[in-house]
Amino acid sequence: MKMKRCWAKGVVAVLATCGLLISAGTVAAQDFPTRAVRMIVAFPPGGGSDTIARIIAQKFVADLGQRAIVDNRAGASGNIAADIVAKAPADGYTVLFGNSSLAISPAVYSKLTYSPTKDLTAISMASQYPFSLVVHPSLPVKTVKEFVALAKSKPNELEYASSGAGTMGQLSMELLRLKTGVRMTHLPYKGAAPQTIAVLTGESQAGFIVLPVAVRHFKTGKLRGLGVAGPKRSALAPEIPTMIEAGVPGHMAVQWNGLFAPSKTPAAVIEILYKSWVAAVKSPEVSQKIVDSGAEPGGNTTAEFVAFVKEETAKWAEVAKASGTKLD
Repeated sequence: MKMKRCWAKGVVAVLATCGLLISAGTVAAQDFPTRAVRMIVAFPPGGGSDTIARIIAQKFVADLGQRAIVDNRAGASGNIAADIVAKAPADGYTVLFGNSSLAISPAVYSKLTYSPTKDLTAISMASQYPFSLVVHPSLPVKTVKEFVALAKSKPNELEYASSGAGTMGQLSMELLRLKTGVRMTHLPYKGAAPQTIAVLTGESQAGFIVLPVAVRHFKTGKLRGLGVAGPKRSALAPEIPTMIEAGVPGHMAVQWNGLFAPSKTPAAVIEILYKSWVAAVKSPEVSQKIVDSGAEPGGNTTAEFVAFVKEETAKWAEVAKASGTKLD
């Protein structure tokens, strides 16, 4: 009988302790945020993704009486920034503005100092924009079908440019290879700007370039767009079919970015961050600026974003494995 009373007291103590912890967590969430939120950006200052991060940061958590401090930590394909956030206190005060590299890195790096899926929690998308298959105008093709036929007739003779090994620019072409059987020679460049210049000058004959950059050169005739690797045609170039419409089922490659937090951040804090984020992204002034930059505004639910990142990670893992792409 005495043993039963001791056991009962122990259970009560444990439950009381759990209650206190839950209560403390609730209070912490109710008080959040009491200071500025530090948003680590995985890109250098200036340019597309950093610009979008700063546009959103102006509104993010502002309705909660705080501000978001943008902290640029570029390098290692976004892994430096991701590692900082993955190892930060899980209190909601350090978050990550990450992008597609979070879905690619696990496939191309065999030794990461963090796990994108285990150490980070996806909250909501900021924006996305598709890659576009482009060719130098000297190449005698006007459609994706013609391009595939030409590449098949000349295995490894055509050269395509990417912004570097293991980037989406390379993996987009590898995805095309898996879908169609084309074989081309890969010319990796150090960044998106050198890649674009290589195709513009004819040094490389083709490449997958983000549409907001490529579309400027469609209008001047310096580049020819064959297909858009997005889920639908883009308002930037509505005349260009999607890769799927052009006869390549399942070919999608979009550059996306969004908000992440350390994985053990309390659910109540994640919910506060989510609501503030979506309010900022979907506000008329911010969403219009995102559209003006050539991207499509995000603001999806946390469940949708988590599922999307999971699908992206699985897709690029398959492509990287089939192509043998490794960076270490």
